[in-house]
This record gives sequence, structure tokens and C-alpha cells, in this order.
Amino acid sequence: MPRFAANISLLFAELPFLDRFPAAANAGFEAVEILFPYDIAAKNTRRALLANGLELVLINAPPPNYTGGTPGYAAIPGGEDRFQRDIRRVMRYAEQLKPEHIHIMAGYEQGPDAQASFVWNLQWAADQYPNQKFTIEPLNAGAQPGYFLNDYDLAADILTAVDRVNVGLQFDSYHAQVIHGDAAGIWERFHPLVTHAQIGAAPDRSEPAPGPIDFPSLFAAMDGCGYRGWVSAEYDPSTPRTVQSLHWMR
Repeated sequence: MPRFAANISLLFAELPFLDRFPAAANAGFEAVEILFPYDIAAKNTRRALLANGLELVLINAPPPNYTGGTPGYAAIPGGEDRFQRDIRRVMRYAEQLKPEHIHIMAGYEQGPDAQASFVWNLQWAADQYPNQKFTIEPLNAGAQPGYFLNDYDLAADILTAVDRVNVGLQFDSYHAQVIHGDAAGIWERFHPLVTHAQIGAAPDRSEPAPGPIDFPSLFAAMDGCGYRGWVSAEYDPSTPRTVQSLHWMR
């Protein structure tokens, strides 16, 4: 069975943020991911991780844009200076939080210039911080209209162009199913590139349950191909309390 982590930005959201760490540990998780940890002092988050024996497997970049300016990130042509400033801010958090992976979001743009910018920025981050692992993740157009990275084949092309050992693919069963209609098939094709995985049902991004995605078979395929990374539960629980949604773990 894969090693499961809890995305505590979505799971245990019925609790105050710092109370989610012991709740995750008590539910049997040994690791967590946090989408955007920047509103909480890093020392407090680090203390909560250590107190509950939890690893931090992933955070997202960039930090929130508090200026209210135009949103954008790594695939925005001409945004290299902003990207570099933001990555430096992210890494100040990472120095304290020590996440295994940082997911670099592409942003909302299209076309060959966007792809060239994405590749260049990923190479810069990978070269600037060679000891940090980074990921990229395709997101479906229904959830993220206009998002640049919206296809697994495109992600594979970008990783080939980036050609850095510390940049890998982030697989998400929910997004893979919505984009391509076959999450298990996407895992089969692209698992050699995957360095971090997430799970959620489709089409509603709820907890794993019988439906279009055969989760027992997907978990078996993860084990069978030798994947040893974390598999994060990143979903919106359909139950009032997160623990009521964890039947899939049993």
C-alpha cells in the first residue's frame, strides 16, 4: 500500500490550522502537505510538524499576491524578475519548513512564448536551488480555466526540455481523470516521471470511493511499478468531519 499523506489545506479544514497537525497524526498520517503556508509564521508550522512527528512533503509556489496585481507565475512571458523574487521568498519558508517538494505553478497564459518562459524559469529555480525538489502539475480547465499546464503530454514535453534531476511530475488522480478520462492510464504512461502523487475522486474531488477511478487498482499499480514517494490525500471531504471520510484508508 502507498504511503499516504494528508493535505491539511483541504482535510481537517473544520479545525483551526494548527489543530490539523495532531488530527492528521491521530488519523494515521505520517506526513502532510500544505498548499500555501505563508499566512502562518514558519516557526509555528515547523513546531507543529515536529510535535506531531510529521514530515512536510509539499508546498505550492508562489506565495499569495497581496498587492492585488495581475495573477501570474512561471509561464508568464516577461515575468522572470517577479518569478525569481517570489522563489526567493518561498525558499525562505522552505529553509525553515523543509518541504520535500515545492510545486511551481505555471499561471494563466497560452502559446509557445509561455512554454519557453516556463522552461526557462524552471531551469533557473532548479539550478539556483539544486538540493530542493520541484514539481509541475497539470490542472484541468474546468477547475482552472486558462491555466497553461493543462495536459500530461505537455508536462512531459516540458520536463524533457527542462532536463533537471530535481524537477519532476506531480500526478493528481482527480485532474488526470478530468483531463484525460483515464487516471489509471495516465499513471501507467507517465509514472516514470512522477515524484509526487495526489488522490481525489472525479468529477467532484471528494474522497476516494467507487466511481470512474478504481482506487484499489490504482494503489496496486503504484506499488507494482515501484513508486516509493508519498501519495497525498488532496480532496474535499463529503462528510462534516474529515475522519468520517477516511474509510478508503482501511
